[in-house]
Amino acid sequence: MAMQCSSFNYDLLCNDGDARRGRFQTVHGTVETPVFMPVGTQATVKAMSPQMLMQLKSQIILSNTYHLHMRPGADLIADLGGLHAFMAWNGPILTDSGGYQAFSLAKLMKINDEGLQFASHLDGSRHLLTPEKAVQIQEDLGSDIMMCLDECVAYPSTRQYVETSVKRTTLWADRCLQARQGSNALFGIIQGGIYPELRIRSAQEISSLGFDGIAIGGLSVGEGHDLMMDVLDVTMPHVPSGKPRYLMGVGTPKDIVEAVLRGVEMFDCVLPTRNARNGMLFTNKGRVTLKQARYKHDSSPPDEECTCYTCRNFSLAYLRHLYISREILGSILNTIHNLHFYLELMSDIRHSIQEKCFGDLRKKVKEMYDD
Repeated sequence: MAMQCSSFNYDLLCNDGDARRGRFQTVHGTVETPVFMPVGTQATVKAMSPQMLMQLKSQIILSNTYHLHMRPGADLIADLGGLHAFMAWNGPILTDSGGYQAFSLAKLMKINDEGLQFASHLDGSRHLLTPEKAVQIQEDLGSDIMMCLDECVAYPSTRQYVETSVKRTTLWADRCLQARQGSNALFGIIQGGIYPELRIRSAQEISSLGFDGIAIGGLSVGEGHDLMMDVLDVTMPHVPSGKPRYLMGVGTPKDIVEAVLRGVEMFDCVLPTRNARNGMLFTNKGRVTLKQARYKHDSSPPDEECTCYTCRNFSLAYLRHLYISREILGSILNTIHNLHFYLELMSDIRHSIQEKCFGDLRKKVKEMYDD
C-alpha cells in the first residue's frame, strides 16, 4: 500500500446521518467540507479575477490538466513558478488528470493499458497520455490535489466494456501512485458505470491502494439524477470514512444536497459560471432566466435574500439589459451572483450538518430545484 501525502491531512469533524462535515489541510490553505470548487479550466474562472474569488470566499478551485498541457504547456507554467503564481491564486488548487477531455474533446486515436493516444483539438498534434505522464504534468503545474488518470466510459456502455475499464482504471491508479514524486496529494477515482457490482469492485480496489482522497467518476454523463443517486447508494458504503469524498462534475443544487445526504463532500461543476454567461441565475426562489420579457421593467434585485455585490446594487431590469446587449459586465455580475449562491449553499450545508438539521435544508433546496 502506498504512503499518503504528508502535506495533506483530513479530519472528519461531525456528521448528521451520512452527511459529513470535515476539513482538510494543504500547503496553500485549509478547506472546510462539504465544499464546492469553482472551475477554472484554463487557469481562470471565467469572468472572475482571483480577487473576486477571494471576496466570494472560494476555498479551492479546479483547473484542467488537458487544456493547460495543450496550451500554454505545463513546462512553461513550471518555469514561471507553477500554477499558483501563473494565475495569481494563493489558495488550494485541484487539477484533474486530463483523461476526460482526451475522451470527450480531443480526437481519441487509441486506448489500451499503456494509456491514451489522442489528437489535440487545437492543432491535431498527436499525444500519448499515460498514468505517469498525467502525474508528471500535474506535478509540474504544482497543484495541491492531483487526480489519477482513469477511463471514464460513455453512458450507456455494455457491462463487458465497463468491466474492462474498471480493470484498466485500477491498473492506472496503481501506476499513478508509483509515479508520484512530490508532495502533492493524489486522489483515486472509482468507475464502474451504472453496474452495482462493478461500482462496488472499483470502490474496494481503489480504496485499498492508499490514496489521500477518493473520487467518484463516470457520473453526470447523461444517466439522469435518479440513476446517479442509485449508483451513489451502492458505492458510498464501500468508500473509506477517513478520507474526503469527491463527486466529479456535479452539479445542480438538488444533485449536491442529495449527494451530501449520501456522504459526498467535494463538488465541482461549470453550471454556475456557464449558466451565468447564458443569462440564468440560481436564486433562493429557483432559477431566473434573464431573457424573459417580464424582467424588462423589474426594479427588484435578482434575489431578495442574497447579500452578494450584484443583488445589493443591481436590478433584474439592468441585468437583463446587459444580457440582451451582450455586455461583458453582465457575465461578470451574473457569475458573482451564481458563485455566491453556490458557496453560500455549501456554507449553509456545513452549518446544518453541525447543527443536526441538514434534513430541513435538503427539503428546502429540493422544493426550489426539484425539476
